[in-house]
Amino acid sequence: MISTIRGTVQHAGPGDLVVEVGGVGFALSVPAEVVAQAEPGQPIFLFTRMIVREDSLSLYGFSSLEQRGLFDLLLQVNGVGPRLALAVLSHLSPELLRSAVVSGQVEILTRVPGVGRKTGEKIAFHLRDKLEAPALARLVPLSSADTEILQALTGLGYTLVEAQAALQSIPAEAPEDPEERVRLALQFFARP
Repeated sequence: MISTIRGTVQHAGPGDLVVEVGGVGFALSVPAEVVAQAEPGQPIFLFTRMIVREDSLSLYGFSSLEQRGLFDLLLQVNGVGPRLALAVLSHLSPELLRSAVVSGQVEILTRVPGVGRKTGEKIAFHLRDKLEAPALARLVPLSSADTEILQALTGLGYTLVEAQAALQSIPAEAPEDPEERVRLALQFFARP
């Protein structure tokens, strides 16, 4: 079993990487965060999970042991395969996933493409006893502007977990204007 991989990024595409190790290129499916950090020609270290099926050998790469552990837990949920597990990890941070599961906020899980209400409920039910809630200090952002946005969203009736998810969905290049950031955060709730 391949547990980790260290090599040079040869190709980075949406959801996948090719990492060259000793002249051999390994194709890995990875969460969006890993692709965003990978640059062709640069060294990379990933924790991996190999899945062997009757008709394929697939290698999945993760930036941390925590991410790989969440992937493994998601695969234990009936109806969740590797692609859907990667989609969840691509759209939700580990803290947000934990918060959504522990607090039963299925609507956060259904924001992930491919996760419907039924699958979201299965994930929340199956993982509830296996995940701990993140510390509150890790949930609340340090910036006062982001704290104001959280207060505005919770004032509109959204839960702290929902407000945190909306805040996390704001693009990094978004302007610092609080009104604009609230508008962008509200777009998160308008998605189907």
